[in-house]
Amino acid sequence: MSAAKDQLLKHLKGGEAFASLESFIDKIPFEKLGERPYQLPYSFYELFYHVVFAQKDIVDYAISSEYKAPNWPDDYWPERLAPESMEAWDNLKKEYFDNRVLLEKFLLDPKNELNNPVINSEEHSLFREVLLVIEHTAYHTGQMLIILRLLGLYK
Repeated sequence: MSAAKDQLLKHLKGGEAFASLESFIDKIPFEKLGERPYQLPYSFYELFYHVVFAQKDIVDYAISSEYKAPNWPDDYWPERLAPESMEAWDNLKKEYFDNRVLLEKFLLDPKNELNNPVINSEEHSLFREVLLVIEHTAYHTGQMLIILRLLGLYK
């Protein structure tokens, strides 16, 4: 594996320059997932849903020949403040980690060069798409940690 791919993989998993989702995703009780702290326009669930959806969209864009662009911004945000059930919450978390593993495997495949365009673009490289997932996740990870702090669940 190249040094660049190794470094990207570490950042993709989090914990380098920002907290990994694994380090705090289970710190919030189910009952608090839909709570919007004072004057914030989103709940923990809404942000996490957005991260999951955006990651899946980017992964599909990068690797699927059947990719169809979702409607921005409507498809990228949930209709509800909280998941319908604990099962729905668990499924959303599983979807996030399953899609991240899919991207990790695609990134590590020796056939996939970082600087080559992805399947659905002539100008966007694999490097760009992986960075997009990393940056987007990092941005919203910070917001989720702020929500946890405002709810008194993280120090």
